[in-house]
Amino acid sequence: MEIERLRQVPLFANLSESQLQCVAKLATEVKLPAGTQLAHQGDSPDGFYIILEGQTEWTRNVSGEDVPAVILGTGDVFGELILLLDEPYPTSGRALTALDLYKLAPDNFWKMLEVCPTIMRNVLKIATQRSQIHETVTQQQAKLMSLGTLSAGLAHELNNPASAVQRNVQCLETILQKLPILALKLHTSEITSEQLTFLTELYQKLASTQTAAILDPLAQSEAEDAVSDWLEANDIENSWKLAPTFVAAGLTVDCLTEIASHIEPTCLSHTVMWLEATLTGTKLLQEISLSSVRISDLIKSMKDYSQMDQAPLQEIDIHEGIESTLTILKHKLKYGVTIKREYGELPKIYAYGRELNQVWTNLIDNAVDAMNGRGDLTIRTFREQNNIVVEIQDTGSGIPPKVRSRIFEPFFTTKGVGAGTGLGLDITRRIVVQRHHGDISFDSKPGDTRFRIRLPIQQFR
Repeated sequence: MEIERLRQVPLFANLSESQLQCVAKLATEVKLPAGTQLAHQGDSPDGFYIILEGQTEWTRNVSGEDVPAVILGTGDVFGELILLLDEPYPTSGRALTALDLYKLAPDNFWKMLEVCPTIMRNVLKIATQRSQIHETVTQQQAKLMSLGTLSAGLAHELNNPASAVQRNVQCLETILQKLPILALKLHTSEITSEQLTFLTELYQKLASTQTAAILDPLAQSEAEDAVSDWLEANDIENSWKLAPTFVAAGLTVDCLTEIASHIEPTCLSHTVMWLEATLTGTKLLQEISLSSVRISDLIKSMKDYSQMDQAPLQEIDIHEGIESTLTILKHKLKYGVTIKREYGELPKIYAYGRELNQVWTNLIDNAVDAMNGRGDLTIRTFREQNNIVVEIQDTGSGIPPKVRSRIFEPFFTTKGVGAGTGLGLDITRRIVVQRHHGDISFDSKPGDTRFRIRLPIQQFR
């Protein structure tokens, strides 16, 4: 009966009777109810399993999310890949239905391959297919994660200027409602044409110098107190509201005194109120303009980063790609990372700009993680014979010596289960070496880790 059940498994279909009997003697039958957890991602290999009956589901945890990898059912096997590589489980598995399994302990798995060498080719084929499945799933999830990170960063950066525009537009609506009333009050007041000319010239002067000297908080407070005291002394209402606007515009007590010398006392209050409203309106328009420019710059950076509407292979400026990447990742950098640029003179090169931007993203993102979000990030570029070199240096804890030989391996990560895909540096290496015929290397010690990318200048010309 056992022999017949094994014969139904595709992996053993071509074995002789004696070989099947040998496998049966090496195996132990295991029955499990539906819902049983078969393995957790990261568990050590515990054996080779043959599914005689039932169905299992395998998922891979990527950044806290369980992503479906494969469903294995009657006649399938699992555990071969991790035994061959002596690696932990790359996925987590559970029983979807009641299971009837044959299990071979690790030692018995190797005995089976020794007794039945013809199985080796099929085992390697299965292992290769499983490895490709895991890589495909992880790469797809890595792309989604990268897109999510970029989208979140862009949304975060767009939120501030967009909110500023909305807020300032509302304030400007209030100012525009007040200005006609204030203008009418000035018109009905005892004000001469010479005084109107003086006010017009004063406003134009103040409006053109809205970028007044920035004062430290103490000096700012003292200046506002002085202006507020002057306004109160001249019977101007809400002096504490008006003072910040005048100080921000560079309007001092001496300027206010000069205004009072040109304006009739009965018109002074209306004049000051009109002046404050016009200055506020001008400042709001300037802030709206700056916010709009910021939004346009962010959209341009995103377009440059993604290389939209451009051929995959094109002449690119390495520095522009790095700067676009820094803009997109600004939300991760601005709370504790100091960026130092040491850019040399570089020629433009023909390259896959979109893919190189992914290289800068992976390396900068890893550097920030290595520093726990706080430290110095130095980006250095220079020409070295027929290559351009980009060096990304961080002040993190460094790469432990025992894992340095493995950091470019697919799926290898020093982060906890689910915290990283283990593909960032593998993808980076492929883009640099395979796509651009370049080179990637690194030096690391605590407080100083440097990844160095070399790209040929003339490769695609």
